Amino acid sequence: MRLIRLRRFGLPCASMTDVPAGHLYLGGVLDTATGERTGESVHLEASDLTTHGVIVGMTGSGKTGLSVIMLEEALLQGIPTIIIDPKGDMGNLLLSFPELSGPDFAPWVNAADAERDGVSLDAHAAATADFWKTGLERWGIDGARIDALRSAADFTIYTPGSNAGIGLNIIGDLSAPDDADSEALADEVEGLVSSLLALIDVDADPLTSREHILLSNLVHRAWSAGEDLDLATLLGQIQNPPMRKLGVLDLDAFYPEKDRSALVMRLNGLLASPSFASWTEGAPLDVDDMLNNGPRASIISIAHLSETERQFVVTLVLSKVVTWMRQQPGTPELRALIYMDEVYGYVPPTAQPPSKKPILTILKQARAFGVGLVLATQNPVDLDYKALSNAGTWMVGRLQTERDKARLLEGMSAAGGGADESTMSTMISALDKRQFLLHQTRTDAPTVFATRWAMSYLPGPLTRTQISELMAETKANVINSIPAETAADHESSSSGPPRDATSDRLPETHRRSGPADTQHEQELADNESTLAPDVAAGVEVQYVDPSAPWLADVGGSPTGTRLTAGVATRVSLLFDDTKADLRHEVEWEAIISPIDDELDVDVAIEVDYDDRDLRSEPVADNPVFLLPEAKIHTKTLFSTAQTRLKDRLYRGETLELHTNPELKLTSRVGESLEDFGMRCAAAAEDRADADVAKLRNTLEKKADRIRAAMEKSEDRIRELESDVQSRGRDQLIDIGMSVLDGVLGGRRSTRSILGGARRASSKGRVKGNAEERLRTAENRLAESVDELDELETELTDALFDIQSDWDDRAKIIEAIAVPLEKTDILVDDFTMIWIPTD
Repeated sequence: MRLIRLRRFGLPCASMTDVPAGHLYLGGVLDTATGERTGESVHLEASDLTTHGVIVGMTGSGKTGLSVIMLEEALLQGIPTIIIDPKGDMGNLLLSFPELSGPDFAPWVNAADAERDGVSLDAHAAATADFWKTGLERWGIDGARIDALRSAADFTIYTPGSNAGIGLNIIGDLSAPDDADSEALADEVEGLVSSLLALIDVDADPLTSREHILLSNLVHRAWSAGEDLDLATLLGQIQNPPMRKLGVLDLDAFYPEKDRSALVMRLNGLLASPSFASWTEGAPLDVDDMLNNGPRASIISIAHLSETERQFVVTLVLSKVVTWMRQQPGTPELRALIYMDEVYGYVPPTAQPPSKKPILTILKQARAFGVGLVLATQNPVDLDYKALSNAGTWMVGRLQTERDKARLLEGMSAAGGGADESTMSTMISALDKRQFLLHQTRTDAPTVFATRWAMSYLPGPLTRTQISELMAETKANVINSIPAETAADHESSSSGPPRDATSDRLPETHRRSGPADTQHEQELADNESTLAPDVAAGVEVQYVDPSAPWLADVGGSPTGTRLTAGVATRVSLLFDDTKADLRHEVEWEAIISPIDDELDVDVAIEVDYDDRDLRSEPVADNPVFLLPEAKIHTKTLFSTAQTRLKDRLYRGETLELHTNPELKLTSRVGESLEDFGMRCAAAAEDRADADVAKLRNTLEKKADRIRAAMEKSEDRIRELESDVQSRGRDQLIDIGMSVLDGVLGGRRSTRSILGGARRASSKGRVKGNAEERLRTAENRLAESVDELDELETELTDALFDIQSDWDDRAKIIEAIAVPLEKTDILVDDFTMIWIPTD
């Protein structure tokens, strides 16, 4: 048998088992014409899986065997793996026996097969061992390589929600992610909340669901502050959230308390269920430990869970993988391998189950961090198109339908690569059992190969009893390694959080047992007491709620169990000024803390508190009171402090306003300087309009006189123009007729004829006088027009002066301080409070 280096699949080797470093020995190349092995080995470069892979094949195709072989090789190459096993087959990785002897196989072979063949169980086990040994020898594998696999890696089967294998504390301790960036933190929060709500059958959209939005804010708030959570604490915060608003809406308006109580009851039903206790037991879900401590096969078996519970586990695990990978430095090599068997329902093409987002995130982003994801499925239609197109390596076995093949070829084409779809279609149709077509986006042609023999015995899905036997020794080591306080958590979690005896509602908070619960048994300092000290009669005593939004501002902590003394005060202040027409009431609120040897009002911190921020009983169990030196049992301390507080407010509190003395305007409380300036400008505009109205009355009479003169001149001009025209025509007629009549009449003398001509000429002189009068009337009209123009100019200048004057006055704004009078200061509330601190 000869070994030839395949492009990107292998390097020259001396034997089948002489696998080049960084390569995975999967099997041997087949001649597509004859179906026989060519003698060439398939050595897949491990780094190729950073672009992810898909294994597809119907039941009986050998898909599970190929997956086991790939995982064996990855572990031999020192690559840690997380294996999500919905069907229960992957535990077969622990069934590897270097001696390949019958007694090793005996506990795992099927007794029914021995009975059917009419042989004893031992004989059937021996035959199975020989069969396995022969199969391995055909591929050049011996017991030494099996022993190398067992020595190279640790194998652990985790069974969340069950004690069959190693329990996985997947939800009991919701630890804050370490060093997670904002995007990774948001993704992990979304994954946790989506899957948690799915457990109680709440189909919650992250953008519209009240349940999802509230829980996400609670978890994100705690984790952003580096605070761990558990379900009991989370339930307490749902009942009494440590925030007043969600977005811009008041919390109680967005999600009323009654509805929140209903959600708490549903979650509490889950938490109180005896079957749920196993979810909070065992090893913590620590992806860093699984992937950063050498080659380990962390098999998370979820075959025993319901579909909803499987979604929950897959989403949480992969969300934590996403957070972990984003904290790793970049590398082109395969740092870690994530494998998921039977991926049906977890990344479907249409629906949006909680698991889909982390799977797509890994497919899109993990390459840069050296993390590979391999998904195995029976049907390509089970996978989202985006998932298919992000895979760089495809291993395709026998398919059930032509529709499956068409869908697969569509995805492979979208992913890239130079292979012809028609050629691949023909190759896939000709595949036999344990034969696969290998296609990579970085190669030109696909390869058909037969899988090598698995070093692990493959009897099929393991039962709970078999898993328990395999993990018995490991389970004992895990239990012994759990700290005592964590073990106490597991014990107490089996019955859920405590409940009020008189109510179906959860108590205000439920804290995990541990060192904090035994503080009252510890030695106390001289200024500490487990009993609240006496306070002067008549002075109300309250306890600050851990959700008070101003708690951190006064040095408090929502998880603190030590209580520091302080005072919450509310004072009514009245600012009044008759001249400014001002009467404004202010409610001044503050916290005075700490209280040492006196009640120092100068350390008061202004806060906005309301009755919801204070409680009549302490929230923490077994609180420790830090005793102040001040004599809080005397009324004098509090009455003196109130007097000092009034004095401080009298001296220091003023109301800052603005005024315009020219306009006699004062700004309103809360009115900005810009808005007040605009109001002054508007008032000045009104004053200018009033002055213009006065000016209009003065000039209107003068304008009317000029217009009357103009009208009179126009009438005179029209009369004179008509007269001039008439006289000129009559004169010409008179002259012509007088001479003509005298000559033609024959009875007049020449002297008489000339006399008639002279009389006509005198009429011409009368016409000239009329024209002179016309010119005079026109001149008078022109004078009136000039006078009206001058009046208009005068008016324009006056308007400009008025407007400029009032514009200048509008800009004269001065700051003023309205002081308090002692009689205007009234202390409404002066309450002794205890503030939780660390």
